[in-house]
Amino acid sequence: MGEVEVTKSVDARGSYCPGPLMELIKTIKTSNVGDIIEVISSDKGSAVDIPEWVNKMGHEVINTDQFGEEYKIIVKKMR
Repeated sequence: MGEVEVTKSVDARGSYCPGPLMELIKTIKTSNVGDIIEVISSDKGSAVDIPEWVNKMGHEVINTDQFGEEYKIIVKKMR
């Protein structure tokens, strides 16, 4: 993955599904088109649920990484 400039960060560690997704939705609503949002989650379901929601809503998943028990999902607001 090339360097991307993260505009906003959502630290949802310790929150369980659907908490991290709800935090992302809340952040996207207040973001501008083109903003890059990273979600850091300790919930394994986030690695599946967030990309599904992002694709369904027409946004873009830039990258998904796992670091030990944590997941970092980077999303670009497209509309």
